[in-house]
Amino acid sequence: MTLCQSLQVIDAVCDRAWTIWKAVQASVDKDTQKRLWAACLFVAVIDLEVASFTFTQILKAVDLNVKQFLGLLKKMDVNLDTISTKVNSAVTRLEKKYDVSRALYQRFEKCFAPNMLCNVNNALCSRGKEILRSCWTMFLLAKGRALQMEDDLVISFHLMVCVLEFFIRRCPPSLLQPLYQSVISTAQSPPTRTSRRNQSKAKPRQAPPEVDVQLLETLCKENDCSVEEVKSVYQTSFSAFLDSMSLSGTRDLPQATDLSKQYEELYFKSRDFDSRLFLDNDETLLTPKVEPMPVERTPRKNMPEDVVLIPPQTPVRAAMNSIAQLRVDLITSGDQPSSNLAVYFKNCTVDPTEEVLQRVESLGLLFSQRFGQAVGPRCVGLGKQRFTLGIRLYYRVMESMLKSEEKRLSVQNFSKLLNDSTFHTSLLACALEVVMATYGGSTFKNGGYSNGGVPVETDLCFPWILDVFQLTAFDFYKVIESFIKAEPSLSKDIVKHLERCEHLIMETIAWREVGHTASLITTYLSPVRPSSRTLPAPESTAPPSSQPSAPAPHQTPRHPKSNSLSLFYKKLYRLAYMRLKMLYTQLLTSHPELEPIMWTLFQHTLQNEYELMRDRHLDQLMMSAMYAICKVKNVDLRFKTIVTAYKNMPNTNQEVQNACLLNVLVFSTDTLPTVSLPQPPTLSPIPHIPRSPYKFPNSPLRVPGSNNVYISPMKSPTRMSPVMTPRTRILVSIGESFGTSDKFQKINAMVNSSDRSLKRSLDMSSAPKPLKRLRFDVEGQDESDESKPGEESRLIQKLAEIGSTRTRMQEQKMKDDAESEKDKP
Repeated sequence: MTLCQSLQVIDAVCDRAWTIWKAVQASVDKDTQKRLWAACLFVAVIDLEVASFTFTQILKAVDLNVKQFLGLLKKMDVNLDTISTKVNSAVTRLEKKYDVSRALYQRFEKCFAPNMLCNVNNALCSRGKEILRSCWTMFLLAKGRALQMEDDLVISFHLMVCVLEFFIRRCPPSLLQPLYQSVISTAQSPPTRTSRRNQSKAKPRQAPPEVDVQLLETLCKENDCSVEEVKSVYQTSFSAFLDSMSLSGTRDLPQATDLSKQYEELYFKSRDFDSRLFLDNDETLLTPKVEPMPVERTPRKNMPEDVVLIPPQTPVRAAMNSIAQLRVDLITSGDQPSSNLAVYFKNCTVDPTEEVLQRVESLGLLFSQRFGQAVGPRCVGLGKQRFTLGIRLYYRVMESMLKSEEKRLSVQNFSKLLNDSTFHTSLLACALEVVMATYGGSTFKNGGYSNGGVPVETDLCFPWILDVFQLTAFDFYKVIESFIKAEPSLSKDIVKHLERCEHLIMETIAWREVGHTASLITTYLSPVRPSSRTLPAPESTAPPSSQPSAPAPHQTPRHPKSNSLSLFYKKLYRLAYMRLKMLYTQLLTSHPELEPIMWTLFQHTLQNEYELMRDRHLDQLMMSAMYAICKVKNVDLRFKTIVTAYKNMPNTNQEVQNACLLNVLVFSTDTLPTVSLPQPPTLSPIPHIPRSPYKFPNSPLRVPGSNNVYISPMKSPTRMSPVMTPRTRILVSIGESFGTSDKFQKINAMVNSSDRSLKRSLDMSSAPKPLKRLRFDVEGQDESDESKPGEESRLIQKLAEIGSTRTRMQEQKMKDDAESEKDKP
């Protein structure tokens, strides 16, 4: 009760917390009883939506930092009903906001503070410390008032640059570093003297500009920021904030006490953590120290003398580098279709140019509007800038796809594909997802679920783009693989992000209802009898509609069979088995005979009882299948144990765990008769699990015949040079100076026995392989008119090769005959 009194908790919160306490106290150590009670109070306050203590206040009351307290909340959820969806959403937002704030303060402390103000004997004077405290506090206040999304790292960082420009311009010059002294003195240099004769004609002195453009550009250059984006944040969000604070046009620094008082009001309103405490190294905002992982365990004697160890990147620096790299990659791409794309468009039976341009314009307006609703109405301009990058990537990838298809099919008319509105929308959505992931980090909306009671508009993470364009997840899925293979400049993180998007679609998003009645199945399968409408078996290449069934007379004709759906299920089975295998390895290694039976039930459900997947997650059926088989086979495995092990798997979320408690009963009732028959069904084949289909062309490749020689493709002059690894090898970039000639001798010795293999591998890799067939099609021709199907084009190509070979043989024979005639006496 002492804790409740100190935090001024009302009786309703205490009663709710007591109910939670009784449910979880047995599973928590006795030495954490006070902290557990604090966690129960925190959960109760969020559930009841009562304005009580702040997050920082409860952390201080029990002497815990943010991460420790959040870890305690996760331990409490032993029965999967302690932490509600509302609490989980609030905790997720709180943790993300903390991570962003901590990353921004680290940047402020390590880069801005020492580079902005002069240090005297490695210490700031009292005036300098006061300025830094005011600067950080004003940034927190601006972030809370000007930004609708405080957990957006990039926009928050751009806002911080604006705040720094405001303070540097008003700082005493004696406190500034020489770089900023010179920039300010240049911008504020007095005008040339005017003669007395012309004094009467001289214009009155204008008020100082609202922003020092030269200073802002210097700050952007020092921190790898986009000047255009920072200016946009300044002109919209920050200028409006200055107006609200009556600071526009003033030459004086704001009072620290006034800033702190206004931030305090904002902090008590949000009731989360006090970010001013970062300045004091407060224990509640510190994170446990983690020893860095060793980069490699190579013996010291193998370490070159000139090795430079590069420290790990901070989150802000990594984000800025990724954005800068994206802009560099797209610097040669235009906002309009290129001349090559224009040729492809004109070669179509129906020219899609006008429709493509109109679609881009309308979707651009929609994207900017929805971006402004999510981030803030003043950030519509930022949305337009990101959409422009997406347009450039969209046109670039489309051109690459068409070139590959032209090489594969020997045709130039792609009228059917290029007049498909869904294809264009999906391709554009994928390009925008790459841009959004680059700016926001590779994040997802709570594993693909909505954030409880939080409006969808406040989250830009995937699948936000699907909601914006009203695009079905399955259509987006069909373009992912072709997109990745057509754009070799994508970073590994972005490729992994798109692959995770693909997994989320297969796991849950594609199974949601589209509108009110249609689902993935009813949208992409022709209407057949429910009893005979089955989906592909594992590794089956036959589409679902090829299964023998006799449609009723009143049914509509079937649609063309869908290769895309067959490919979808092929990947789905692989993903499902990998998830099952991962969980099975944790729990049931002593019962190897059960694994194929569990997989058979799991696969049978996906193929024949797919309605169970509607609005559910793949992992829910996986855990239910495991539990059901253990029940039938009398193996003691509690469902709680399964879910506890599931928590340790990657890419899991709380909604899946909670929903499993309700789904297991439904699942067991509907599917157990498949496993309880006198004659059990034939076991399903185990899917073949290949390596990821997404290759990384920029990764070093081993030279055949050698274990120590690797080659990498040459980077373009505009491409930033990545950190080359491994560090203990000899790294050579042909065409660039790299040191003494003895390295060449060492390389020659290493490739002495594999020079032919090297030449052969280089010859084979000189021309990139064409893409596989575009996934965004159905069985039949790729184009509407004047096109050659794949088999026909390959036959024509083969005949051409035979004709060419025959011609060369005839020419050689004629040459030999001529030589023979010449040699005759």
